[in-house]
Amino acid sequence: MKLEGSCHCGSVHFSVKAAHPYPFNRCYCSICRKTAGGGGYAINLGADYESLQIEGEEDISIYRAMIEDPETGECRRSSGRRHFCRKCGSALWLWDPQWPELVHPHASAIDTPLPVPPEHTHMMLGSKADWVEVQAQAKDRMFEEYPDESLAQWHQRLGLEERD
Repeated sequence: MKLEGSCHCGSVHFSVKAAHPYPFNRCYCSICRKTAGGGGYAINLGADYESLQIEGEEDISIYRAMIEDPETGECRRSSGRRHFCRKCGSALWLWDPQWPELVHPHASAIDTPLPVPPEHTHMMLGSKADWVEVQAQAKDRMFEEYPDESLAQWHQRLGLEERD
């Protein structure tokens, strides 16, 4: 599915091909929550990095979060690069060189109508802000940290994969 997205002020527009376009994975980690989570969480989609087309690239800035190791307390810079509009602050997508073939656009930046997921995965609930009420449905899955399946596996399990 071709997805088109933009920032709030219209300085950045992008398109990307996504085989996994259902916005189901709600991340409550402090990074997603603070950089893109209007409801106390952010929703990232999975797409093909090679298909990413950008207009207004000069208005994009990149944020690399500091991550604290829970065992040692030491901080390190995340390899993930969170792209956002430097004019209006809209979160656009995440790209990580550890998985160079993938890009994760924020569902909130997508202008293309997205399909409604039949269930949601709530992840990183151990980092959830106290004020956030999880809006879980009966079929939803909950995880204190990372889920036990990838974006692709979730789509495959439910028979929701895009076919060319």
